[in-house]
Amino acid sequence: MLKKCLLITCIILLASCDSKSVFSEYQSVSNGWDKDQELNFSFPAPDTINNYNIFINLRNNEDYKFSNLFLIVKMNFPDGNIVSDTLEYEMAKPNGEWLGKGFTSLKESKLWYKENIIFPNSGTYNVQIAHAMRINGTVEGLNSLEGVKDVGIKIETTPKQ
Repeated sequence: MLKKCLLITCIILLASCDSKSVFSEYQSVSNGWDKDQELNFSFPAPDTINNYNIFINLRNNEDYKFSNLFLIVKMNFPDGNIVSDTLEYEMAKPNGEWLGKGFTSLKESKLWYKENIIFPNSGTYNVQIAHAMRINGTVEGLNSLEGVKDVGIKIETTPKQ
């Protein structure tokens, strides 16, 4: 019995290892994501030579009432430069089926942010993420975006050519 438990534990640990991952961090959003709440992620540049992909990871539940998601993402470089992007992601199919993965009501989406980039400077980078959601026909953003539970970023090495 002990051998079976050890074998199952080893299989789970090996399956959960992600050899491509260089950095991964989540931040919880409780009681709705406030429109003025920027989530900050800081990380050292892995290197200044190799290419990387950066993803925004998002966990949402059935309280999320939209089929899309608008985010404002700023990357602050060690040299003081800032790149700001307004991004739109599809979160559900037209029939309402979530595009994220998961067996329960909590779904996880891996959203492209930057593809095949090289970090040009060594030092610490900072990524700030805020939502930019609003109800159709309104100018003001939603005060609180319900249904988002966790937001994160992940940096992965790119496949070698």
